[in-house]
Amino acid sequence: MKYSIPLLALALAAGCSAPEKKSADGYKQTLVFGPGEEAKITEAFLTLTDSSAVELKAGTYKFNNLSLVQLKHIKISGAGPDKTILDFSGQTQGGEGIRVAEVKGFTISGMTIRESKGDLIKVNKSEDVVFRDLHAIWEKADSTSGGYGIYPVLCNNVLVENCYAQGASDAGIYVGQSNKAIVRNSKAYKNVAGCEIENTTNAEVYDNEFYGNTAGFLVFDLPDLSQRGGQVKAYNNNIHDNNERNFAKSGSFGTTWGVGNAAPGCGVIIQATSNVEIYNNKIINNNSAAIAMVSGFFVDAKAGEKINANYFPVSQNVFIHDNTIEMAAAFPEPVYHHHTGQILVGIEKALGKRIPPIVYDGISTNVITQENKVNPDSICIRQTGDNLLVNADGMNIGKPNWKPSTDMQPFICK
Repeated sequence: MKYSIPLLALALAAGCSAPEKKSADGYKQTLVFGPGEEAKITEAFLTLTDSSAVELKAGTYKFNNLSLVQLKHIKISGAGPDKTILDFSGQTQGGEGIRVAEVKGFTISGMTIRESKGDLIKVNKSEDVVFRDLHAIWEKADSTSGGYGIYPVLCNNVLVENCYAQGASDAGIYVGQSNKAIVRNSKAYKNVAGCEIENTTNAEVYDNEFYGNTAGFLVFDLPDLSQRGGQVKAYNNNIHDNNERNFAKSGSFGTTWGVGNAAPGCGVIIQATSNVEIYNNKIINNNSAAIAMVSGFFVDAKAGEKINANYFPVSQNVFIHDNTIEMAAAFPEPVYHHHTGQILVGIEKALGKRIPPIVYDGISTNVITQENKVNPDSICIRQTGDNLLVNADGMNIGKPNWKPSTDMQPFICK
């Protein structure tokens, strides 16, 4: 638990005298605050009891940070994202704007949170978590922004709906190491990754708009984490115009395994995860790759050494079908300055024609088993059109025998 000692002292001196109103929705108490009562609000967060609601009236509030720990049945609500603003721009300490840990039944809705040094809201090890009508914003989209806008991790039953995230130096909306998650009717703009589902199981992402990011939507499994992800569906999303430079922080999010590898101009990236279905999406004007499928070996030649119960470096059982896919005739300019982007440019040069919209690194479990099976990982594609896929022959990039291929017959759904 981190908080400002002077601010806490001020809060204790002021006392928590927020007016209570008759509670609805089954909460035992509802505390109501207005602008100028930040000290009382900080104290209320620290002293809340189970089954409490906090209502913040319209206005701008300035905080260092806020924490909620080990509670049940808590709701934090505002008058609406355009009316209730929580501003952390004066933050002098603490990683997150709002930190929530070990809460069973947590809902936050109807406000904008903005300009923290670290993540804007991190909810850790909690259950039945709802983010609704929540905007998470850094106005300046560069490496000085925090990593994640809306950030549930190690949670069960997560719902993100009608939310908006902007300016994150990793992912605007990030669901990590969680089980049963839904992201719907939300938007992400000007982040490195618009939305990322990482080492998470049973996730559905639908009816969202991810645009103007470096990459629109990512499904990742990374090594050395608590669980393996999978069972992820993404459908009815509008993923468009994600062609911006990658501004992930070096040394943290931009490390070997991080989102710093996302090439500018990617609509969807699937990396080292399994049982993924991508369908009925509009994936338009992401001008390096509409959909990229890569293995852990693509970013780390030693990925095989990290195999365990929680990690397998090759994506398996990926079903891509019935999406509307369009790309422009040329790469976006930022791709030429990015290490992974330069590989995509090299693939196009080797093909002698426009790179297809579906880019598969071609690194299969054959690399591990030393076999030569055709499509051993059940990559299944049902899309119409010509020049749809390139097998990048990823293990041989840079070698004399490198030979990317546009033959997609092995990957057409049987």
